[in-house]
Amino acid sequence: MKSILIIGMGRFGHHLCENLAMLGNDVMVVDQKEEVLEDLLPIVTSAKIGDCTNEAVLRSLGIANFDICFVCIGTNFQSSLEITSLVKELGGRRVISKANRDIHAKFLLRNGADEVIYPDRDIAEKMAVRYSANHVFDYIELTQEYSIYEIPPLPEWIHKTIREADIRNRYHISVLGIKREGKAQLMPPADYVIQAQEHLMVIGKKVDIDNILEKMK
Repeated sequence: MKSILIIGMGRFGHHLCENLAMLGNDVMVVDQKEEVLEDLLPIVTSAKIGDCTNEAVLRSLGIANFDICFVCIGTNFQSSLEITSLVKELGGRRVISKANRDIHAKFLLRNGADEVIYPDRDIAEKMAVRYSANHVFDYIELTQEYSIYEIPPLPEWIHKTIREADIRNRYHISVLGIKREGKAQLMPPADYVIQAQEHLMVIGKKVDIDNILEKMK
């Protein structure tokens, strides 16, 4: 459980808050508009109305007490930049800021952000990969080289154990989990027998997974 501050309660801030609270974190939210905070009051530890470009407002929050500070200002880049810089100056341990453009990310990183997130870009990339390939059910990019894919088994894997299929040595990927009817079994043993109706969650280099997907065409 972590202590988390979220500044800016637009759509992304709302979703972030709801998920962090659901995972048991202590969440404080701040926005200039009272109405955007009302529905979050039952799930957050604290909510405050205020303009975080005002240093006095930020000081009153006790920035240094939070494990993570999210700056989720999406419509006013100047405010996002000012708030990010102030949060870091006031002792923010880990400052994560939302960006809409690459140039914004560069300035945010230079002015105090430890990390920059691109929700719209990340979702668009994920959807592009998922829907441009016929056999990809889900996709998570880890680095520019490695990703996690949810794919069906190759015909030669069916009714074989993971060990017999020799997936890691022959295809240079690792099986992280098996999904069947929406339920996942993580870290299956080497003697797990792969079935036709299952999906495999695999991790590996994109080039190696692309070679597998090519065999499915």
